[in-house]
Amino acid sequence: MGYSHTNSRGNRYFLHSQVMKNGKTLYFFSKKEENGKELPAGYGVVENPKTGLPLLKKK
Repeated sequence: MGYSHTNSRGNRYFLHSQVMKNGKTLYFFSKKEENGKELPAGYGVVENPKTGLPLLKKK
């Protein structure tokens, strides 16, 4: 099980990643628990105040 975040509305999200064609890694949050990833070094989680969705942000 990877990193999970519970937002202010009580929804639980799990961190996932995908390697793109250009070789960069895309990180995103989903409600699906399987294949979760750990939080990458140097990043923190912030929450969008309007939607409540978690976002990764460099520290």
